[in-house]
Amino acid sequence: MRFSLTTSLVFLSFFHAFAFADNPSDPIVGLDDSLNPPGRIVAYETTADKALLFRKETLDYSAPRSSDSVKLTLNPDVARQTVDGFGAAITGSTAVNLLKMASADRTALLTETFSVDRGLGYSYVRVSIGCSDFSLDEFTCCDEPGIENFALASEDREYVIPALKEILAINPDLKIVASPWTCPRWMKVKDLEKLEPFESWTSGRLNPKYYDDYALYFVKYIEAMRDEGIKITAITMQNEPLNRGNSASLFMTWREQREFVKVLGPKMRGAGLDTEIWAFDHNFNYDDNKPECKDQQGYPLRVYEDDEASQYLTGAAYHAYGGNKEEMKRVRDARPDKGLYFTEQSIGDWGYSFEGDLMWFMREVGIGVMNYDCKVIIVWNYMLDDKRGPNRPGGCNQCLGAVNISTPDYRFVTRYSHFYEIGHFSKVVRTGAVRVELDVENAPRGVYACAFLNPDGSRALVMQNDSDEPRRVEIVEGEKSFVAELRARSVKSFRWGY
Repeated sequence: MRFSLTTSLVFLSFFHAFAFADNPSDPIVGLDDSLNPPGRIVAYETTADKALLFRKETLDYSAPRSSDSVKLTLNPDVARQTVDGFGAAITGSTAVNLLKMASADRTALLTETFSVDRGLGYSYVRVSIGCSDFSLDEFTCCDEPGIENFALASEDREYVIPALKEILAINPDLKIVASPWTCPRWMKVKDLEKLEPFESWTSGRLNPKYYDDYALYFVKYIEAMRDEGIKITAITMQNEPLNRGNSASLFMTWREQREFVKVLGPKMRGAGLDTEIWAFDHNFNYDDNKPECKDQQGYPLRVYEDDEASQYLTGAAYHAYGGNKEEMKRVRDARPDKGLYFTEQSIGDWGYSFEGDLMWFMREVGIGVMNYDCKVIIVWNYMLDDKRGPNRPGGCNQCLGAVNISTPDYRFVTRYSHFYEIGHFSKVVRTGAVRVELDVENAPRGVYACAFLNPDGSRALVMQNDSDEPRRVEIVEGEKSFVAELRARSVKSFRWGY
């Protein structure tokens, strides 16, 4: 059964008491917090077979008791990292697709996604500085030589900024991280020995003589977005710095990033900007399958070794296209003073299934990186069309968005696993929440969980059962407890105490 978003609004208002979805094309119902019974636990569950898609239920407290159930005990006095948010990328392609929707349909979908009280409460997005492989063309914000020629590109002005403003109207506390896929081509050289100009969108190196200009490029971008009413919370210096092959790319080693941030940091501080700078922004394994990347292991740690560079860096960002989450633990253990951020993962037509991705992502990225002190989780494109685009030649032509929109009518939305995975965190874990210690007893293999204390005092818990058997779970805090049933191969989120 498929609904247009406009039709679905009528469906939603009439049947709001039935908190279920039976099709990835249906909007999630039961998200309005004003409908939650006071003093009860609210839970949302998604099963890998899609029988339940963010189904809502309410639970009652019970006295703690000894049993053979999985037992999770919260200890709010033992705090870990502060959570900044969860979300998806608003690429040029995403913004183009959104603005092709009818206004009422777009508002309904964005409310479902970004509203804290009436939707999933997505709270962080990623944008590109200049083009990405999901743009309408290749461009930067300064394609004519000379930093005085800086200007926001037409794609920003016509699509990305209007989309962001609509999202900000729904969630004014939205945080934004911005990343470049390439510097302007006139700043590029083929290598750092001969310093020959390299007029290509793909690959190349940043010419050290333009460090000052490129630092000013970031400052001008942040200020230009601020003038549009859009605050950039953080930047990374280069998307996938060890990936030469993207449709727009720049190769940047840890040595180069170390030297560049020593120019960028003072330039940003001198402009009075409080925007955070995150190092790296690439795979867990530092692309160690490439010969030229063998000396790039521990990339952010190598940058941190230089105290002058380190002072400007809030932390490091990661993707999961190579390696595994254990690298986050290693980096955290080495530098607990620095933040960790997960900034990109895509799904696509390379063996994707809802079931497989839901289980893998929640285990290896969602709950996995949260339990290694990660502060942010962002997936790749929020929205693509049903032709996997628009995209650029040389980039990904198989990617799926968190949601896809039908063409040519731009009316029907299909929600994929990423949409629900991020929602399972963002709906119950608020920006500013603190992850707290969680003691686990009697947990069989395949049961994973993380717990949080929200700024308003409410508690949040995200759980996964990656086994083929249902599990009975007792959640305990002090003298209070409740029991939850966790279906086989499912994810369940809880919020209580508000």
